[in-house]
Amino acid sequence: MRRRTFLSTLPAGAILAGAGVASAATVQSAAAPSTTPSAARADPYAGVGPGNRNSGLQFVGRSTVWGAHGAAATAHPRATLIGIDTLRRGGSAIDAAIAINAALGFLEPTANGIGGDAFCMLWDPTQRKVVGFNGSGNSPRGLSLETVRAKAVDGHVPKYGAVTVNVPGTVDAWWSAHQRYGKLPWKDVLLPVAELCEEGVPMPQLIAWYLERNMKGFDASSALIEENDNRKTVYAGIGRTPAVGEVFANPHLGRTLRLIAEGGRDAFYDGVIADHIEGYFRRIGGWMTRADLAAHHTEWVEPIRTDYRGVDVYGLGPNTQGLSTNQILNVCEQFDLKGMGFQSAASIHHQAEAKRLAFEDRAKWFADPRFSATPVDWLNSKAYAAERARLIRPDRVMDRVFPGDAPTHGDTTYFSVADSDGMMVSWIQSNYRGMGSGLAPDDGEGNPLGFMFQDRGELFALTDGHPNLYAPGKRPFHTIIPGFACKGGEPWMAFGVMGGGMQPQGQAQIIINMVDYGLDPQEAGDSPRWQHEGSSEPTGQPAEGVGVLYLETGVPAATKAQLEAMGWVTGGPNGGFGGYQNVVRQGNASGPWTYGAATEMRKDGIALAY
Repeated sequence: MRRRTFLSTLPAGAILAGAGVASAATVQSAAAPSTTPSAARADPYAGVGPGNRNSGLQFVGRSTVWGAHGAAATAHPRATLIGIDTLRRGGSAIDAAIAINAALGFLEPTANGIGGDAFCMLWDPTQRKVVGFNGSGNSPRGLSLETVRAKAVDGHVPKYGAVTVNVPGTVDAWWSAHQRYGKLPWKDVLLPVAELCEEGVPMPQLIAWYLERNMKGFDASSALIEENDNRKTVYAGIGRTPAVGEVFANPHLGRTLRLIAEGGRDAFYDGVIADHIEGYFRRIGGWMTRADLAAHHTEWVEPIRTDYRGVDVYGLGPNTQGLSTNQILNVCEQFDLKGMGFQSAASIHHQAEAKRLAFEDRAKWFADPRFSATPVDWLNSKAYAAERARLIRPDRVMDRVFPGDAPTHGDTTYFSVADSDGMMVSWIQSNYRGMGSGLAPDDGEGNPLGFMFQDRGELFALTDGHPNLYAPGKRPFHTIIPGFACKGGEPWMAFGVMGGGMQPQGQAQIIINMVDYGLDPQEAGDSPRWQHEGSSEPTGQPAEGVGVLYLETGVPAATKAQLEAMGWVTGGPNGGFGGYQNVVRQGNASGPWTYGAATEMRKDGIALAY
């Protein structure tokens, strides 16, 4: 049975035993792959801990960075620099967000790109409120349920190929956001990124690791993918993927971004790029058309809000899983997590049980609201949370979890950026499973466009009567969710934790770490995480017993032993603990507010403020 996990894109054996993230001991150069079985390679660094800090918590790898004018936190240093450069050229936080996202499509193709979807929440300083948009695209109008079922693998939509491709929403999301909030001319936001694609950058450690394994995964599943040459031209043009420190360029994407910079969103959705996309799918036997692309438009939406111990936490509603974060926090609010203790068995137990409860509702209800109504107000209510919290036993894991009877009425990159006007942007964008569908379009003359299409359609259900059942022109359930929180009517933080089903679990842990345990933004992100897998899924997959509670190695051994005594099945690091970025705003008695930025120690990125 297939489940979406953070590393589900990797081939068997790609993850070293006990390795949560890539390290110098685990990454092998693409130029000289190891022939030694991973189980036989001893770790020469086993038992070595971090150095000691003179200030702050000892498990934290770096300090939160602070600035008075702007800040950015992303998964790649050059993307952060492009964001800061855009702000310093007079751009708004949205200008910087668009530039960052465009750059990450080149710099971090293992997680995102213009072939995928985007979601955002931001603090609008003029309206003085949190606003959001849903930038996800529909399935092709010409792709029927009967055809999808005929392509199914084990009763589910396959993980790769044209049947998984929905209309990419990212470029229109850029355009829509820029029309409302942009300061710089459109082309001035994108042209520096096009130049970066053409110039190239050295490949960082973790992205090199993911890129090599993504390409191996596509090779192993090439029978599912209708066309396999273009991705090799773009990402392995020298016969292999770039090794750590080697310069990688993508002039194909640079040309495409120049077309978008000159022609706006219509170049992609109703112009020359749309014609190339339609021609590509016609040639390989797919279903996407120019009409499907032209019909797409970003939807501005009202975020869902809950109060967690005096902090207003916002999320986007279905077809995303943003409501799950709120539900986890609403249940956790019923318990004294602070009194239970940081990283204690009792605290993690109650948080993980809250996740299990929320995810059963997620599997039952979450879908495109244009096709199926989700009882959002009830599921987000404190009364419902109190009812669900009573199901949690303090000393024993619940044997089985069911969705609530609510009244009837449905791989990723994340970054944060803020500007001197007070706008704070929380933006998330993804191709879904790793790099996406395996399909990279071309212009019909052998010239790739430099990006890969998402495989988000894998998240449709194929079970009759399910709210998330596939239909033409429908948006699938989405895992990607930005996060935002306010205090006292003022913006507090634009934050997120990427990584499939880890996202609401990770967002809840960040809020709990900061609100209940008083950690600062970097401390909250560097704190050891837990991740539960095995809940029911919106694709129709049922729960698997109590599932597995994965714990990072920093969780105390006594905590792990107590959780196992409660009946939890525990697992070690599986690489699936997500990727966190955060920009916070802090009021100061001695002067104006300032920004603090934190980044993920499990990633290649950096946070900067000025």
